Amino acid sequence: MTKTQLTWIITGASRGFGRSLAEKALAGGDLVVAAVRRPESLTDLAAKYPDTCLVTKYDARDVSAAATLVQAAVERFDRIDVLVNNAGRAVVGAVEEVSDAQLRELMDLHLFGPAALVRAVLPVMRAQGSGSIVQMSSQGGRTSFPGVAAYSASKFALEGWSEALAGEVAPFGVRVMIVEPSRFRTDFNSGGTLEFADTSDAYASMLAAVRADMAGADGRQEGDPDRAADIIVSLVHGESLPLRLPLGREAVDRISGAYRRGLAEVAEWADVARSADFADVPASARPV
Repeated sequence: MTKTQLTWIITGASRGFGRSLAEKALAGGDLVVAAVRRPESLTDLAAKYPDTCLVTKYDARDVSAAATLVQAAVERFDRIDVLVNNAGRAVVGAVEEVSDAQLRELMDLHLFGPAALVRAVLPVMRAQGSGSIVQMSSQGGRTSFPGVAAYSASKFALEGWSEALAGEVAPFGVRVMIVEPSRFRTDFNSGGTLEFADTSDAYASMLAAVRADMAGADGRQEGDPDRAADIIVSLVHGESLPLRLPLGREAVDRISGAYRRGLAEVAEWADVARSADFADVPASARPV
């Protein structure tokens, strides 16, 4: 059976997961719209695949640019089969240390930008009767710890939004996959991507180990982005797409542990929680 050629839009395609996904998709014969802030960063890829790779300037935080990106993709390749919301970064700091501006910037990048792009691409996918939306989240989108509240807040928001989206678009033949990686050898932990909030005396000692760990991980991460890209491309081309895909051993272990702790806590307080209901009201019956 001949593999179907798919058309991808990938944000943040200049490096890391985005670059690996673009390379794997193009090498497999797919068409790619690589949406990046600096198009010159992908000159080599555009030259290697002049007929199947369109590099376009795009800021994932700019919600007003989403429709233009989708239009450019359709004009060049006639359809859109896969949207990958990949662009991302992190801010490390205690809740009191991270400014409102820093928190809002992460929300723009990880929630509002992807939401605008999904809204722009859905009419195309619904008309086709098919499509896959890949949301690059994180193990930090399912579990959190001191020092990463701002990052996790934006990824938790993306995951909740995407889970509802999956149910809404399934009847139209559109699939959603939320990818939850652990540490992969991308630029995520580099000085150009990872931002540290100004340290306060109150939290300096508490978060010293977290800050050192995050800063010291660059180039030592256990995850291979090329292997991750192979998995994602293969799943998108396949018939079965999971709603959530933890990637990497640490992600599997941490997320599994979070689920177990959550279930144990619910069980511990279940009787107290149930006692908050009116005694004479029957249990609700919901459509979902």
